[in-house]
Amino acid sequence: MSEETKPNAETTTPETPGEKPAAQKKAKAPALEDKPFGEFIQQDYIPALQQALNSQGVEDLNLKFAKEKLPSGLGVSQDCWQVVGQWQQGKRQFNVYFPNEDISSLKLFTCALNGIKPSTIEPFLGDERKVNLDLLVFGVVQRLNAQKWLTRN
Repeated sequence: MSEETKPNAETTTPETPGEKPAAQKKAKAPALEDKPFGEFIQQDYIPALQQALNSQGVEDLNLKFAKEKLPSGLGVSQDCWQVVGQWQQGKRQFNVYFPNEDISSLKLFTCALNGIKPSTIEPFLGDERKVNLDLLVFGVVQRLNAQKWLTRN
């Protein structure tokens, strides 16, 4: 009878199946976009952009991440981090500019054909409140598609 009065550890702490004790719950992993700027661009954005453009039929794409001057037409000669994409032996080129080294702040976009300097620099994803990897990739694909560089409309 003494066995009936002893508390059993299994019956005193009921858990629902699949539930982890509070001490064992894992903290939510930080978002990719919370990585340092350069690390995010090189490790996440460039590979994702490469994959997205390859899936659109761009075969000889060369992507680089570099700190270079903004186009001279702006009247500003400041260095700025850029993702530069070229294909068709350099005949098609686009640039995504990050003047503030932050994907959530001002971003600019240019594109040009046949090695000519871009004539227009445009705001890029300026109306978006929360910028993430998928949106950055989608924005470039959408913009290049608008140029009819990826598919014919």
